[in-house]
Amino acid sequence: MSDRSIEGGCLCGAVRYRLTGEVQGFQYCHCSRCRRFTGSAHAANLFVKPDKLEWMAGEDLVGTWVLEADPQFPTAFCKRCGSSMPSMSATGRYWVVPAGGVDGDPGARPARSIFWDSRAPWYEHVSDLPRHGEWPDAK
Repeated sequence: MSDRSIEGGCLCGAVRYRLTGEVQGFQYCHCSRCRRFTGSAHAANLFVKPDKLEWMAGEDLVGTWVLEADPQFPTAFCKRCGSSMPSMSATGRYWVVPAGGVDGDPGARPARSIFWDSRAPWYEHVSDLPRHGEWPDAK
């Protein structure tokens, strides 16, 4: 058991949470639901045991939405700013935590991409793109 902890929260700062212990998994999901929910090429999700997430502020501001056709994967969001928030899996075995919401290094790295065959047709791997340390010059 690790005494590691890391905090996270929403964009407006109203919701805050703390993860303790080791991350149980980290993966990218390219399914259409995750793409639509994140507005991105894929979701980047951490998985932690139920007793390893503590709400520090704003738990009452976390809304949950369940797709009737697939209730196994609920989505959660801040009711004020819309940021993706941790959601409990339908089985209750783990929290699904959006990796982009944590404030630092979660101590784990993505282990796999799932639903790869459903990836966006425009997706290009980030290592294949030019890199800029800041906003590139607009010319």
